[in-house]
Amino acid sequence: MPVKVGVRAGRISLFTCSILACTAAGSPTRPERLVKGALHPFDGDAFVDASIGDASMLNPVLSNDSASGDINGMVYDGLLKYGPNLDIQGVLAEKWEVAEGGRTITFHLRQGVKWHDGAPFTADDVLYTYERLVDPKVRTPYSSDYELVKSVTAPAPHTVVVRYKEVFAPALESWMISIIPKHVYEAKTFACPPTRCRPKTDPPKTVENFNSHPANRCPIGTGAYTFCEWRTDEKIVLEANPNYFEGRPHVQRFIYRIIPDQAVQFLELRRQSIDTMVLRPDQYKAYDVFFENHQKFRFPSFSYSYMGFNLKNPLFQDRRVRLALAMALNKKEIIDGVLLGLGSPATGPFPPLSWAFDPGVEDIAFNPAEARRLLQEAGWSDSDGDGFLDRGGKPFRFTLMTNQGNKVRELTSEVLQLQLKKIGVDVTIRIVEWSSFIQKFVEPRAFDVVILGWSLGRDPDQYLIWHSSQTGPGKYNFVDYNNPEVDHLLERGRVTFEQAERQKIYRRIHRLIHDDLVYIFLYYPEATPVVHRRFEGPSVSALGLFWNFNQWHVPPEKRKYPVPVFEQ
Repeated sequence: MPVKVGVRAGRISLFTCSILACTAAGSPTRPERLVKGALHPFDGDAFVDASIGDASMLNPVLSNDSASGDINGMVYDGLLKYGPNLDIQGVLAEKWEVAEGGRTITFHLRQGVKWHDGAPFTADDVLYTYERLVDPKVRTPYSSDYELVKSVTAPAPHTVVVRYKEVFAPALESWMISIIPKHVYEAKTFACPPTRCRPKTDPPKTVENFNSHPANRCPIGTGAYTFCEWRTDEKIVLEANPNYFEGRPHVQRFIYRIIPDQAVQFLELRRQSIDTMVLRPDQYKAYDVFFENHQKFRFPSFSYSYMGFNLKNPLFQDRRVRLALAMALNKKEIIDGVLLGLGSPATGPFPPLSWAFDPGVEDIAFNPAEARRLLQEAGWSDSDGDGFLDRGGKPFRFTLMTNQGNKVRELTSEVLQLQLKKIGVDVTIRIVEWSSFIQKFVEPRAFDVVILGWSLGRDPDQYLIWHSSQTGPGKYNFVDYNNPEVDHLLERGRVTFEQAERQKIYRRIHRLIHDDLVYIFLYYPEATPVVHRRFEGPSVSALGLFWNFNQWHVPPEKRKYPVPVFEQ
């Protein structure tokens, strides 16, 4: 199982409610060291995960959602990753050197690593991945992380030298992005090879362009798990890679089931047909007998949920209107009634666990009377006495959208609808399946207001979300936020190494974005995952629960699924 924080593609991602989005603070246990190629008495069984949304793209350069990131993080590797105490560790890079005050990084790649199809991994794959990240024809949300790169060269087959125009503080973290295979993506045709789940050979397909490459549905990586099959909106199946350079994972098969409703997931959990899920607050606080076969975990998450405005919509361009809507919302009612106390009010884009969090930023006070006054000042009044505000004959009405299957967001939408109705704002709620929601509404900016969440990496750089340059197709600034001072600070934060100075920068960003009311920051939720008790090894670290999944195992007497372990 991947450690999601550390995979650049998962450093910042829209999160559904997959368990793999969970991150935490805590003390890890030391993992058992696996042995490459060796069978272990505990090898076998399967782990069945559940997600409310399907993956969109199994290409880490293109994907921007947590479901895709979950799978990509298991199939692919980056050059580096975060260790359990947030120390940076090598993965495809065996070691690295930083020189010229951070302007040059030399990566020495592991030798003997092979792609899942048997081709050797070399520096050419790193160069190819970089070239795709900066190719303007490629729809990647991560290109801005490489804008300060002056050159990437490969002076030897297993050496990569990256030179920067100026120092880039998140440089090492940026090379946690998963590396993709050049030989697969440069070929003129592609045929998904037969797998143990799908033994037939697919006919070759002509490659038209990188964005629609057929390998985006049939990933070939270097990671701990190999791709087996993907049944859209049903499941994705992976198999343990017996040749993984860090050792064969013990759990032989990973099954990622798409179950687009948390209530159904919970029923499946109680039937023990899935091994894990993120519990809703009411499920977490349910009777202990429900969990006699499962371990429950609870820890602060490194994420937040928000109500985001489409700032291109004239209705939300007046800050007084956004402020009035924020004042009309009673977050305590949401946290007490929907989260059952498993969260805290959010004030900005950094969670309290982050050193960039500014504790001095006060939340906007609940004040419906002042909200009504502000709206009247902005020209909105109930001229016809129907209980709803109007201006120039048009009612104050908008649609609030969120994704299907996340009951917390659905309930939050209903509470917000009621609270806004009390000040005369007419809100329609629309719930849409996750993939359609992202692809048909969020990415093309076809929405008024959304409820969503961000799962964050440990470095506070949020250039991808807030910089005004990040508003194009496939980019993360889909609310079209533009503040020159925030732009400048985001740029400074990236080229400043000293943490105390960076903290000043990001705390200022926290305050500015809070004051601009781009989003109404709703809450910082607690993570509440659950895992079947037959698995030995789960522990919470600063990276969350799944940081050491490759060391998890099931004792033979507790094994549930007769998954064969194949000799090589």
